[in-house]
Amino acid sequence: MNFIEKLTSVSRKNKSLVCVGLDPDSSLMPLGVSVSQFSREIIEATSDLVCAYKLNLAFFEAMGDEGFKTLKNTVGCIPEGVVSIGDAKRGDIGNTSKAYAKAVFDVLGFDATTVSPYLGFDSLEPFIRYADKGIFILCRTSNPGAADFQSLLCETGSLASPLYQVVARKANQWNKDGNIGLVVGATYPDELKRIRAICPDMPLLIPGVGAQGGDLALAVRYGVDSRGEKAIINSSRQIIYASRGKDFAQAARRAAQELREQINNCLNIA
Repeated sequence: MNFIEKLTSVSRKNKSLVCVGLDPDSSLMPLGVSVSQFSREIIEATSDLVCAYKLNLAFFEAMGDEGFKTLKNTVGCIPEGVVSIGDAKRGDIGNTSKAYAKAVFDVLGFDATTVSPYLGFDSLEPFIRYADKGIFILCRTSNPGAADFQSLLCETGSLASPLYQVVARKANQWNKDGNIGLVVGATYPDELKRIRAICPDMPLLIPGVGAQGGDLALAVRYGVDSRGEKAIINSSRQIIYASRGKDFAQAARRAAQELREQINNCLNIA
């Protein structure tokens, strides 16, 4: 089963476009709870409500020696049928990207990862070569500074388009194996709408709802494909830090369930 098949299968089974972002920050976690326990219990409490988990590698790398082991163990806690995304935002010259791709896919076992297109196709090709894996290219990110570069007009032939649209069109050209997606922030709904028009069948990873203030209804309306699918709507802090008490996993479940219901109401799914 390739990435798209797995994503479609779990989304339909769980009636969910929800992705839980696992960004474990000890300053926000319940006292006395390890990152391993925190992540495992949240996964156990929510896995029937989501389509994916997105693990931000930076938070695990910041743990030092134990971080890599904890990261790998956390990936192993994700049920086989649920998509795992390694949020690494890698992208470098060929040999380095080849090593990055091997680490995230072969060693850590993720189903998908995020990559930066700034160095061009040869920096992404080692990832794209994994035809059964998902490759999410940063396109229009959710942060305030995204416009510094992503909105710059670029001359392509006789046309001038914002850089994020150039990236979306390039992604279409590179998508020979159907395994490429785009990262598009919910904080920029107009751009999300334009990107979906450029890439009607491509999966979109959509951060920015919840703590970042993105409009959920617009993210759903503009993010899904013609079948109401292929949108992965990520929420991190709103779910995993729903409680700092002993009930953190149960609180995370309630938050994930509420988000799923809100999304499905937007889609008119019973």
